[in-house]
Amino acid sequence: MTRMIDLRHYGQGSLPEGFKQMLIDVHADAYADAMDNEFNQRFPWFVDHWSGMDGFTCVVAFDSDEPTGFAYGAPLQPGREWWRSTVFEPNNGYTATYAVSEVMVRPRWRKQGISERLHEALLKERSEDLAVLLVDVMHPKVQDLYETWGYEKAGEQQPFADSPVYAVMVKRLHP
Repeated sequence: MTRMIDLRHYGQGSLPEGFKQMLIDVHADAYADAMDNEFNQRFPWFVDHWSGMDGFTCVVAFDSDEPTGFAYGAPLQPGREWWRSTVFEPNNGYTATYAVSEVMVRPRWRKQGISERLHEALLKERSEDLAVLLVDVMHPKVQDLYETWGYEKAGEQQPFADSPVYAVMVKRLHP
């Protein structure tokens, strides 16, 4: 039986009570086998940081009232775009960039296309020129997946001393 997955959109200033805890709980399930990692334990800080950014948007997938996954991000300030440290050259100087910070789906709902639906819904109405995201270089299959969604690897970076090394992936939103 095919489940009906409902996508709900949220933005800065319209976050319901319990919203941040819901994201934290989904993350804890999605990373249950890696929650002893200190970097993963800091996820609540990232939720606070990102949800407080100007232009923050989030799409959450629900199976009935059960959150199954989410995608969120925000526009990056000019000059602070993650691709700046790479060889990537934007088209004709168009550099407005939306950072996709998280795309995750709980294990029980994986391999059903939910992550792609979340990602598409997150970027559908964006006016920025580019989308950028980071993928742990130890997960080449995830990088391959993002390439099928139109991203290209621009370089690598390690944004925090205790974070993994990430592939910087860039997608042109309005080619």
